[in-house]
Amino acid sequence: MTDLEGIDLPNRARPEPLWHQTEQALRAMIVKGVWPEGTQMPNEEKLSKLLGVSRITVRHALRNVEEAGLLRREHGRGTFVRSSTVVAGVRGLTSFTEEMANLGLVVGSRVLELDREKATADVADALEIKKGDPVAKLRRLRAGNDLPIGIQTAYLPLARVPGFVDHGTEAPSLYEILRNRYGITPREATEVYRVGTVPSADAELLDLPAGSPAFIVERIASDARGPFEFTLSVMRGDRYEIRSKLHF
Repeated sequence: MTDLEGIDLPNRARPEPLWHQTEQALRAMIVKGVWPEGTQMPNEEKLSKLLGVSRITVRHALRNVEEAGLLRREHGRGTFVRSSTVVAGVRGLTSFTEEMANLGLVVGSRVLELDREKATADVADALEIKKGDPVAKLRRLRAGNDLPIGIQTAYLPLARVPGFVDHGTEAPSLYEILRNRYGITPREATEVYRVGTVPSADAELLDLPAGSPAFIVERIASDARGPFEFTLSVMRGDRYEIRSKLHF
């Protein structure tokens, strides 16, 4: 029998819709390891009995959890847990930390490099500054539930963030630091995704062989004054997805 200790099961006496309660219960069981990564999920009938809700409610909740990237459906085989996958798609302007929280995953961040350097032509173009202008370079290993997901290298114009390198990064979210310390509030961002491979310099950190499939993501974020961040990310292809919903 599945161990449900500490899991809030759906309760009709609560004000939240049953499908939402069911979705939260499923997320909790995945995050807390009741169903570890790679586990095949029980079918809808068994989940219905386990959670005390209808199969329609279970189906609705499963669809939402799958769209969040915590499950993968394999035709002819069933549905399996993907507990450390970040799904990128149509969404609001969020940080990696906020994305992880939305998926119910515990964010991990390790600073690999924090230094000043002169902007290259590409960095300068992205940040709309002059080539050679000083920028802060922040390179971090990002993880979810203690599993590596990607390496992100952010460039910030030092004119916008004086003292950034000296003070360090006491919070896991770069955007939180920028808001609280410099009054920078993101307004919009442009992201470009390319299919690539894991560079040899990043392979050990990502716990993958060099040349493994990866998403290469370029992001330029702006506030009311213009671009303040250019980030280049290398994301594990097996733990990062891009999913879009199309309407006709």
